Amino acid sequence: MQREDLRNIAIIAHVDHGKTTLVDQMLKQSGTFRENQAVDERVMDSGDIERERGITILAKNTSIVYKDVKINIIDTPGHADFGGEVERILKMVNGVILLVDAAEGPMPQTRFVLQKALEMGHKVIVVINKIDRPDSRLNEVGDEVLELLMDLDATDEQLDSPILYCSGRDGTASLSPNSMGSDLVPLFDEILSYIPAPEADNDGPMQMLVSSIDYNDYVGRIAIGRVERGEIKVNQEVTIGDYHESKKPYRGKIVTIYQIEGLERVPVESAKAGDIICISGIDGITIGDTICEFGSFEPLPFVKISEPTVEMTFSVNDSPFAGREGKYVTSRQLRERLFKELLKDVSLRVTETDSTDSFKVAGRGEMHLSILIESMRREGYEMGVSTPRVLLKEIDGKLCEPIERLVIDVPENCVGSVMEKLGSRKAEMTQMTPVGSRMRLEFLIPSRGLFGYRSEFLTDTKGEGIMSAVFAKYAPYMGDIPRRKTGSLVAFETGEAITYGLYNAQERGELFIGAGVPVYEGMIVGSSPKAEDLVVNVCKKKHLTNTRASGSDDALRLIPPRILSLEDCLEFLADDELLEVTPKSLRIRKRTLSNTLRAKERAKMQ
Repeated sequence: MQREDLRNIAIIAHVDHGKTTLVDQMLKQSGTFRENQAVDERVMDSGDIERERGITILAKNTSIVYKDVKINIIDTPGHADFGGEVERILKMVNGVILLVDAAEGPMPQTRFVLQKALEMGHKVIVVINKIDRPDSRLNEVGDEVLELLMDLDATDEQLDSPILYCSGRDGTASLSPNSMGSDLVPLFDEILSYIPAPEADNDGPMQMLVSSIDYNDYVGRIAIGRVERGEIKVNQEVTIGDYHESKKPYRGKIVTIYQIEGLERVPVESAKAGDIICISGIDGITIGDTICEFGSFEPLPFVKISEPTVEMTFSVNDSPFAGREGKYVTSRQLRERLFKELLKDVSLRVTETDSTDSFKVAGRGEMHLSILIESMRREGYEMGVSTPRVLLKEIDGKLCEPIERLVIDVPENCVGSVMEKLGSRKAEMTQMTPVGSRMRLEFLIPSRGLFGYRSEFLTDTKGEGIMSAVFAKYAPYMGDIPRRKTGSLVAFETGEAITYGLYNAQERGELFIGAGVPVYEGMIVGSSPKAEDLVVNVCKKKHLTNTRASGSDDALRLIPPRILSLEDCLEFLADDELLEVTPKSLRIRKRTLSNTLRAKERAKMQ
């Protein structure tokens, strides 16, 4: 039996192609909000970091009602580091809306998420978004999407996917590239007519697959998923287990059931096959588990979550300024917070080390881990973070490393410098195509070759380049890649940075701090253009004498320092350096703070 009163869809796309903005307009035009209700832009991006960065980090559920049909919509992340979210979410839906930018066309993450949707046999509605851009290429992008579908071995039915032309910001959709349309009715109608209603067996024993996890301090883990069969009720006794039998099935009880209506979670007494619901009350439940009626346990197969590729060491902050700014500074508090993160982020791995003060944290990429660091520092945690490093694997007796598929859009006059830089980072070009007045280059590059490259790339392309990468495969280790060609300017003593000391230091390289900033011995205050580190005394004061000469007391002019963001700091870190993260400051420092001890270590190595 099909539930004609229900449709379950996910919106998938590359980062910045307009998914969350389109969901805004779908909510507004379906009457979810009151006429006079004040609504934020990108209302689905509820987290502070999501709003600031303009990216979606966690997949989120919402629903609208159109022509008496409830449409469950899942807004997914577009960034490759959060691809694990998208893979799991696709188990809950019967079709997808694939969003493609009218100027950029299909990008690496478009390929990744579309491939997953096609493998599951989902129907696809192609939406070419941002058609009001002055540089839009509607017909070419339509052809590129068709080529991508053919390249990914889509079935004949999937190749005949309908194409709509939308402006998510203006809330218009049209079936023709030559007209803008006036509202999103064509998109709503296409969802009802093309996306199949969920198959529902209401009479069989209850069965539900958990595709996502939320966490709440009051009720613990909240399991989100689709009821596959039967009916689920509050206070029902259930059996929980997983398909791979990694844990023994155990007994539980459903405490509360919520259905998603608009942006609210509404408590209900029961839900039927096809419904997407949230359940609380079951301890230890995780993504991939199946909840079954007690006495008839039949686990459902689940997509294996992709393994992490990048690892960092998080350790207790042991710098001279430790404990001044943070609220949580001990190893016990750090450990509790990291293991709590595992409850809701299943793409993360945390392992304990020989030392009680440090933990290895592995994730899907630098951004995945930097978002965790940013969240923790906002909550009041202090810690030291090591350089990111890739996780190597042994496959068939060979040491292998993760390889990324990198796509770069640059102005034609920047192609040479970009290719030269990527060549030294062991990148192999696979494709080069002109896109309007720009060039699109595709490379296969080791993940570690991308560490520290983003800021160089923006400099080389004068801020006009666009780059994005997605994990492709593991391949044999490609040899050494130099991490950084510049050295560091290291503080000579503990104290406060003085204008006179900074004036002398700025001749040696680029400074990261200004006057009046507290520093300690071994802290990095700037970068040196030479490969080796230089020790500079930024606390040096001018000696006062009773002799005055003309010109000697002129005002000292300082070049404004370069203030590093969290990502910039992680890119800059060398192997013998740590990043000290506190709620108020980011400080890069040497692992060995004493300048004398570091000099002795260098002498021993030589």
